[in-house]
Amino acid sequence: MSTLTRLPELVINPNILAMEYAVRGPIPQRAAALRGQGRSTIPCNIGNPQALGQPPLAYFRQLLGLVEVPGRIARERRLNALWQAGRLDGVEADDLVNESLLARAEDYLRQLESGMGAYTDSTGPVFVREAIAAFIDRRDGADGRGRPFADPGQIFLTDGASEAARSIIEMLVADPSDGIMIPIPQYPLYSATIRKVGGVQVDYYLDEEAGWSLDRAELEASLAAARAQGVRVKAIVAINPGNPTGAILDQAGVDEIVDFAAENGLLIIADEVYQENVYGARFVSFAQRVGDRPVPLVSLHSISKGFVGECGHRGGYMEIRNPPPVAGGTQNLVQVATKQASVALCSNTVGQCLTWLMVNPPEAGSEAHRRYVAERQQILDDLHAKATMIRAAFDQMAGVECFGRTGAMYLFPRLGRLPDGSSDFDYCMQLLETTGLTTVNGSGFGQRPGSQHLRIAFLPPKPMLEAVLPAWIDFHRSYVGG
Repeated sequence: MSTLTRLPELVINPNILAMEYAVRGPIPQRAAALRGQGRSTIPCNIGNPQALGQPPLAYFRQLLGLVEVPGRIARERRLNALWQAGRLDGVEADDLVNESLLARAEDYLRQLESGMGAYTDSTGPVFVREAIAAFIDRRDGADGRGRPFADPGQIFLTDGASEAARSIIEMLVADPSDGIMIPIPQYPLYSATIRKVGGVQVDYYLDEEAGWSLDRAELEASLAAARAQGVRVKAIVAINPGNPTGAILDQAGVDEIVDFAAENGLLIIADEVYQENVYGARFVSFAQRVGDRPVPLVSLHSISKGFVGECGHRGGYMEIRNPPPVAGGTQNLVQVATKQASVALCSNTVGQCLTWLMVNPPEAGSEAHRRYVAERQQILDDLHAKATMIRAAFDQMAGVECFGRTGAMYLFPRLGRLPDGSSDFDYCMQLLETTGLTTVNGSGFGQRPGSQHLRIAFLPPKPMLEAVLPAWIDFHRSYVGG
C-alpha cells in the first residue's frame, strides 16, 4: 500500500485565482492581524453599519423575533392584557410589543403558510414580491394612467444585492469576448465577478472634478474601443448613489445612461442599494426614467445599506424590466433567471422577511410608525453629520480634495501630494499602522492613471471620529512632509 509523501497540486480555475477584492484585501487582513496582537482598529473599509454601533431598527427586530418564535405572539398579548389591567409593576408601554406589530407578525406568518424554517418559492414568496412591486410604484409613480410599472412576476428575492449582481453577470457572459461596461471607480464586486466568469471588463471613467458625473463622450469612446477589439458589449453597470465615490446621479445623468443603452442595445444593471443615502438630495431611479421605453433593465436593492444596515441577514431583491428574448430558444431573461433561482432553491427566509419590512413599513399614524420614522431619521442624520466631520478634516490635509455631493456611506478623497515612489496602498497601510484606521486604497476600485485615492466609510460613532481624525491629520502632515 503506497503512502503519499506530499499532496498533489490542485489545478484551480485561473479566473478565480486572478480575482481581487480590495475591501477584504491586504489592508483589512493586516488590521485583523493587529487586532490579534491586542491593537485597536477602526474598520472603515466596508459598509457594515452595525459593526460600528448603528442600532438595528426596533420594529424590524421585534417582528423578526415574533415570526421566528411564533409562540411569543400569544405570550406578548397576555403581557399586554396584564399591563392594561395594572398588574405589571415597573413596566412601561415601550417595554411591550404593541398590538399592531403582533397583528402584522400574524399576517406575515399566515401569508408565508409554511413558517420561517421551510423553503419558499424559488423567486421568493408571492406576497413579498407584491409588496416590493407596490414599493417601487410608490417610489416612482404609476404610468399616469393608473397602471403599475412593477410586475411581481419579474422580481426575485436574493441573498443581498451582491448575489443578484453575480447571477445576472453569470447569465450575460456566455463567451470570453462578452463584455460589461462598469464605472471607474467601481465597487470591486463587478470587476471580480466579470473576471470570475471569464468576461471582459470595459471601463468608463467618471469625471471627478465635475462631481463624478457622466460624460457621454467617454461612454461612446469606451464602447467604440471595446468593439474595435472584438468585444461584444452586452450591458452597462450604473451605481447610484456611487460606491466608492458617493456620487448621486441627477435625472440628466440617469437619462444619459438610459439613452446610451437604448441607442446601443445594452442592458442596464442599476445598483441602487444606497437610494436612501442621499442626505437631502433627490434619488432618481432608473426604472422611473426607463418608463415604458423598451430598454432592458435589472435593478438591485438590499437591506444592508440605507438606514436598515442589516448586512449579516443577507436580504435584497432584483427586478427585471423589459426582459429580452434569449438567443437560440423560446425563453426570455426572466424565465432563465427563474431557472437559475430554482437551482439555489430559495433565498434565506430571514432576509426575505426583512426585505418585506424594508418595503412595507409600519402603518402611518401608529406608534410603531412614529418610532420607526424617528429611528430612521436619526440614523440618516448621524451618517450625514459624520461625513461632514470627515470632509472638514480633509481641509486640514495638504493636497487632499473630495469632490461631489455626499451620498452612500463613503468618501473617496484624492491624495494629491504623496511622496515620490509612494502609492495610495502605501499610504493606507501606514495610516492603519499609525492610527488603527482601516481604509481601502483607491487603486482597489480603479482610478484614472496617475491619481491616488482612498475610500473611507463614514460609519464610526462621533466620539471615535473625534478621537481619530486629529491623529489622521497629524499622520498626513508627517507622511507628505508638510
